[in-house]
Amino acid sequence: MAFGLIIIGDEILSGRRQDKHMARVIEMLRERGHMLSWVRYIGDDRESITATLRDAFASGDIVFSCGGIGATPDDHTRQCAAAALGVPLALNPEARELILERIRDVAAEQGVPYEPERDDNVHRLNMGVFPQGARIIPNPYNKIPGFSVGTVHFVPGFPVMAHPMVAWVLDTQCGHVRPADVEERSVFVFGSMESTLTPLMLDIERDHPGIRVFSLPSVDHPVRGRHIELGVKGASGDLPAAFDALMAGLARFTDIKVRTE
Repeated sequence: MAFGLIIIGDEILSGRRQDKHMARVIEMLRERGHMLSWVRYIGDDRESITATLRDAFASGDIVFSCGGIGATPDDHTRQCAAAALGVPLALNPEARELILERIRDVAAEQGVPYEPERDDNVHRLNMGVFPQGARIIPNPYNKIPGFSVGTVHFVPGFPVMAHPMVAWVLDTQCGHVRPADVEERSVFVFGSMESTLTPLMLDIERDHPGIRVFSLPSVDHPVRGRHIELGVKGASGDLPAAFDALMAGLARFTDIKVRTE
């Protein structure tokens, strides 16, 4: 199964906040033998969010959606998820109890009475209004849960909350997903251009089905200077032969230097 990531919020697209989700999700997936297949960034627009979530539900991928599940006017994710699924919103009983528990904890910390019927506390229950049939995702930071529907999992935009929640989903809901049997090996090539190396890359992909060649040029690396990182990616059993072919092909070029690190 593929893993996808949706990051929602005008603040990311405007630059008021920097995205901290993608790098950490890639890291968490790698730790468990998986890879991120795709990422989408979306602003706080209901039509765009609904369309993106509809695609996510239909994809069958394991998808994490970060942001927009609060209860302020610029939070639309819960409503858009329900619209994408064609189901009503409903207050999740488990979420209700967790939110009330959080309200009780805050009252105790502040030394004030516990008043769940107070208007602001009643409004907080909206954070537990999920698409009907959703499952909760525990939030170890402040107990306000996220939710899952099928293989799409919704967490807050705050990294301190979202990342432990993503890890919980990976460890408790994704044990059936086999780790990706994909490895890569590369070398640094100096004194050549991509156009010169392209025929070699095409030959390797032709002669080694299932192997993908990648080329990452750099013109101003602070240590290596101008160079190309050239490598192969694919199933671990197929990789050695493809890498050997890459090295043999590079050896035919007498005017370039190759270095591994």
